[in-house]
Amino acid sequence: MLFSSLVFIFVFLPIILLSYYLSPRNVRNYILLTFSILFYAWGGVKYTLILIISILINYLVVRQLVQHKPGAKKWLTAGLIFNITLLVVFKYLDFFIDNLNDLGIMVYDNFGSIPNANIILPLGISFFTFQQISMLWDIYRNPENNSAKFINTALYISFFPQLIAGPIVRYNDIIDQIRSRKETARLFTSGIQKFLLGLFKKIVLANSCAAMADAILDSNMNEYTVVVAWLGIVAYGFQIYFDFSGYSDMAIGLGRMFGFRILENFNFPYISTSIKEFWRRWHMSLSSWFRDYVYIPIGGNRQGPSKTYINLMIVFLLTGFWHGATWSFVFWGVFHGLFLIIERLGFDKILNRIPGIFSWIYTMLVVIVGWVYFRIEDFTEASAFVAKLFGFGTSGDLLFVHYIDRERIVILLLAAAASSTLFLHFKKFALRFKDGSFSLGFTLIKDVILVIMLFYSVLQITSGSYNPFIYFRF
Repeated sequence: MLFSSLVFIFVFLPIILLSYYLSPRNVRNYILLTFSILFYAWGGVKYTLILIISILINYLVVRQLVQHKPGAKKWLTAGLIFNITLLVVFKYLDFFIDNLNDLGIMVYDNFGSIPNANIILPLGISFFTFQQISMLWDIYRNPENNSAKFINTALYISFFPQLIAGPIVRYNDIIDQIRSRKETARLFTSGIQKFLLGLFKKIVLANSCAAMADAILDSNMNEYTVVVAWLGIVAYGFQIYFDFSGYSDMAIGLGRMFGFRILENFNFPYISTSIKEFWRRWHMSLSSWFRDYVYIPIGGNRQGPSKTYINLMIVFLLTGFWHGATWSFVFWGVFHGLFLIIERLGFDKILNRIPGIFSWIYTMLVVIVGWVYFRIEDFTEASAFVAKLFGFGTSGDLLFVHYIDRERIVILLLAAAASSTLFLHFKKFALRFKDGSFSLGFTLIKDVILVIMLFYSVLQITSGSYNPFIYFRF
C-alpha cells in the first residue's frame, strides 16, 4: 500500500487513527502492530509470512540475549547469520548464480548453467533486516535495558510508517518510545504538516521530474544532444531526492501522529560542498547505520590511514551492494568511496580554500555522474551515457526544446529551490515574529498552502500520474 494512494490517505489512515485514539493506552501498541501487519499484507500474504517468521526468530534470539548472558555472543552470531542469510537469499541469490554462470562459461565452454531461483524480492527486506541487526547488536551491548517483550520487538520491526522504505530506525533510539510515549496535539499537527509536505514532494515534484527523466533516459541516447542528456540525469537527481525524502517525510509525519519522534533522514544534501558532507546529509539513517555497525566495528580510522581507506571502501562497497544486486550499484558505491578517500588524502583542504561555488560544482558533478549508474542498471549502458554527458559518442537531432515546456521549467525551478535552503530562510524569518498579527498571518498562510498542496496532490493521484517509490525495490 502506497502512502501516496487514495486508499491509504482516505481509508487506512483514518481507520487506524480512530482505532488507536479510541483504544485504551495499554492496547495501543497492539493496535499499531495489527495494522502494521495488515499494511504489509496489502502487498502480498506470502511476503507477510516471511516478515512474521523473521520477527518470531529474532524475538527468540532477543530472549536468549537477555536471559543467557554467558552465551550471548553465540546467540548474537546466530541471529546475525540468520538475518544476513535471509537478505542474501531473497535479494542476491540470482545475482550470485548469474555471475557463477558467467565465470563457469569463461573457464569451461561446456559449463552447465545453474538455473536461477527467480525469487521475488519481499518489500522492504533491506530495511527491516538492517533494523533487526541493529536490535540484536544494541541488546547484546546493553541487555539490562531490555525486557524482551514480544510486542516491543514485533512493533519495532514492523511499524508501518518506516517498514518498507525507512528511515532505518535504530533500536536504542526508539525502544523507550515504544514502551511509553506521550501523544500531543502539537506533535500530531506537526505530523500532518510533515506528511503533506512529503506527499507534495512525491506526487508533484518527484513524479514530474520522473516524467522528464524517463522520457530521456529510457530512449536511445544517440537520438539526443549532450544538453538533453544532462537534462535527463539532473531531472533524475531531483526525482530520487524528492521521491525518497518525500517518503521519509511522510514516514516521520505518520510517526508523529502516533506520538513517535523519528529522526530526520535528509538535510539538504544538494547544498553539499564535498562528498563527505553529502553523505552526512543524504540518507542519514543508512550512513549512520553503516558507520556504527560496520565501519567502527572493523576498525574505523583507529588503525592508521591505509586501514582507514580500506574500511571506507568496504563500507561503500556494501552500501552500493545494499541498494541492488547489479554491478552498477556496486560501482556507484565504490565510486563514492573513492572520492571520499581522495578527499581524505588532502583534497578536502583544497575544497576548503577555493570559493564555495567551485566546491559545490565538484560535488554535484560527482553525485550526478554517480546517479547515472544508480539509474541505468546495465554497467555498459551507464558508462556509455556518462561518455555522452562529456561529449563523446553520437549526438542526435532531438534538442532541449523537444523535452521541455513552461510547466516543466516551473517544476525544475521549484525543485531547485526546494532542494536548497531558500524556503528554510523564509521560515527562520517568520520565526522572528513569534507574537502578533504577523505570526498569525504567517500561520494562516502556511495552513492554506498545505491545504492547496493536499488538494493538488490528490488531483494528481486521481489522474493516475503517480508511480511507486524508487526505494521500494531495495
